[in-house]
Amino acid sequence: MEFRRQPPTPGTDSAAGGPTGSSCSARGLSGSAFEMTAHLTVWEDVLHNEQLIPEVAAIAVDAALLEGVLMRTKEEPSSSNVVNYAPFTLLPSVVPSTIFEQAYAVQQDFNLLVDTISQNAEFLERTLASTIKVDDFTAHLFKIYKQVLKEGFAQSVFLGINRSDYMIDHGADGTPALKQIEINTIAASFGGLTSRTTAVHRHILNVLGKSKEALKLLDNNPCKGIALGIAKAWELYGSARAVVMVLVADTQRNIFDQRCVENELWTRNIRVIRRQFEDVFEKASLDNDRRLYMEGQEVAVVYYREGYMPENYNKQNWEARLLIERSKAVKCPDIATQLAGTKKVQQELSQPGVVERLLPSQAEAVARIRATFTGLYSLDMDEEGAKVVAMAIADPERYVLKPQREGGGNNLYGEELKQLLEKIKDSPERASYILMDKITPRTSMNYLLRAHSPLKISECVSELGVFGVYVRQGKDIVVNKHVGHLLRTKAIEHADGGVAAGVAVLDTPYVI
Repeated sequence: MEFRRQPPTPGTDSAAGGPTGSSCSARGLSGSAFEMTAHLTVWEDVLHNEQLIPEVAAIAVDAALLEGVLMRTKEEPSSSNVVNYAPFTLLPSVVPSTIFEQAYAVQQDFNLLVDTISQNAEFLERTLASTIKVDDFTAHLFKIYKQVLKEGFAQSVFLGINRSDYMIDHGADGTPALKQIEINTIAASFGGLTSRTTAVHRHILNVLGKSKEALKLLDNNPCKGIALGIAKAWELYGSARAVVMVLVADTQRNIFDQRCVENELWTRNIRVIRRQFEDVFEKASLDNDRRLYMEGQEVAVVYYREGYMPENYNKQNWEARLLIERSKAVKCPDIATQLAGTKKVQQELSQPGVVERLLPSQAEAVARIRATFTGLYSLDMDEEGAKVVAMAIADPERYVLKPQREGGGNNLYGEELKQLLEKIKDSPERASYILMDKITPRTSMNYLLRAHSPLKISECVSELGVFGVYVRQGKDIVVNKHVGHLLRTKAIEHADGGVAAGVAVLDTPYVI
């Protein structure tokens, strides 16, 4: 195997957006104090040392390769013969401790909310009614959901692996506030690579003589937590001979992130197979008890790392998805949970009284959830929707236009937002989008190391994600926990896009 390493880089890789990466803030700082230090960084002495940076960047890249923070190359995306380091920041980015703790504290609440929504057919049907009329992809998912609902669910064990993503907004007084961007209920990625990134940043800080700061970096292993959730679902399925099937794309640059989870399962003596929708269509079958078999092997858990974008499907792939959904196998996610993660559901949850009705008698959980919401607006074909369209066209810089899509790089901003809304303002197509207030993060300075890109300092913003895992057997929640975090950072010239989309880079929070 050949490792081709180019000069260290900071390209520009982004999360779906993000707040202060390296804004300097001390534990307990008031909003005004945070405002004063917003554009500073704890790493000032390093960032402007032009003689030191190239040497440290080279050490950092080698550390990433040693730790296995890897991706396949764009040139050979289907082969591991030539690989390179996944893009990452040279230095960890500051996250205020109150914000970090809040994101962790609310994750179990979001797990419970997503699971509750997935069991509420009336809510899903009512909420998505306008969307499925104009969005073919969501309509296809919903059609399968209705068919399985009519037949009755064969599975009795349900597994959720979610990642709730946030940016840090700053109001007029400069007070940092955690605001949710989205919750990913299917193929939430980078739990594997981020489990290895902390060690890279610890090493960099130690090389820089910042051993005290290195000790402050929190241990983080969402990979293990994700695998434990899958293992628990496999155990409750109740067949020691059954396998876990990871459903993947034909071309997979991010294979090492997936392998991290797979290897954790193998260490628990759980057999793992990797297959594509095409394999399912050609070789999978159900027995009379609706147990799923792939090439003669019983499948206990189907873990989707594919299936969240329209281009993942053709007629045969939709049939394969239906076959899986009709089976007894534990799906992660089942199709109801995927629908629970749509942008339209997110927008509906922001409406007064909705979360309260879904989680009655849980006032504290509701308050924690609502504290993370920003302004979300419907574009349905009614008077209120028309007002929202006019509001966005009049001041497009204040908003983000979001379609019912996952994977990054789909949102519209500014002039593009305005042009699209002017085009579809009188068309039912507008109901396939939601509008969200644009979050205003503080920026920080960092080097974004990315293969084949020049080494330069960039003004950046960051996005914090928290992974959550839950397992339900029948009506009983067996597991509900947060299992780790993901910080992604991007240069400010990029409005949208994640690591896999080639915009964001992996980061580590420096919590203070």
